[in-house]
Amino acid sequence: MTEASLVADVGVIGGSGLYALLDDATEHEVSTPYGSPSDKITVAEVGGRRVAFLPRHGRDHRFPPHKIPYRANLWALRSMGVRQIIAPCAVGGLRPELGPGTFVVPDQLIDRTSGREQTYYDTGAVHVSFADPYCPQGRRAVLAAGARQGIEAVDGGTVVVVQGPRFSTRAESRWFSAIGGTIVNMTAHPEAVLARELALCYSSIALVTDLDAGVEGDHGVTMEEVFSVFSANTARLRDVLLEAVATLPTERTCACAGTLDGIKLPFDLP
Repeated sequence: MTEASLVADVGVIGGSGLYALLDDATEHEVSTPYGSPSDKITVAEVGGRRVAFLPRHGRDHRFPPHKIPYRANLWALRSMGVRQIIAPCAVGGLRPELGPGTFVVPDQLIDRTSGREQTYYDTGAVHVSFADPYCPQGRRAVLAAGARQGIEAVDGGTVVVVQGPRFSTRAESRWFSAIGGTIVNMTAHPEAVLARELALCYSSIALVTDLDAGVEGDHGVTMEEVFSVFSANTARLRDVLLEAVATLPTERTCACAGTLDGIKLPFDLP
């Protein structure tokens, strides 16, 4: 394996139900100071861009949301040259109009997790700006890609990130909606903030698989329902992702790239 074969500038982190993305890809095992990533990373060319794909939960879905090696995942991608990431995920809708099959491109998040390792900087004063968690350039590319594929994704929304692996109670769902949540998910944090700490561009496309328990009616969320809806929409999601990664701007003019400018880091980044 040559060093050049590891180079990729765009990364895709696949969520529940999306365990493969690229055709004619090569597989690579990458080690990091934070252990091994969730799985081998596959690399292929898409629209003239070198793309690295990593299944967030592992190809056999062995990592539940609170056990995903988030720090290893983001570090591994950066060490391969990745600077822009698109992270699809499955979410629950917190509003009645956001039913199963809806796509949302979020622009905010609320962290309700606990006990997760959520920083690389355990020493020194490294405080990154996180007011806007998602890259504006990446968001525009994903929205445009969806439109070209005939998918009018919801532009903007707040992800409430819960600890999991359980689903929310009805009272929690109603509360999440009341505090401004649009969708609910178990993996957007710390993934988004770790990307920011590595000065990576990070954007997402969320597929609504269910209405969360407290939104309407008396039906609770089930794992079978989530995977069924995701499976039915995998082809649509894959088309949007491949379109988006091929059309991401090659020049990063957003604030993400300069996140660490002027900050003294306790170690060198890959």
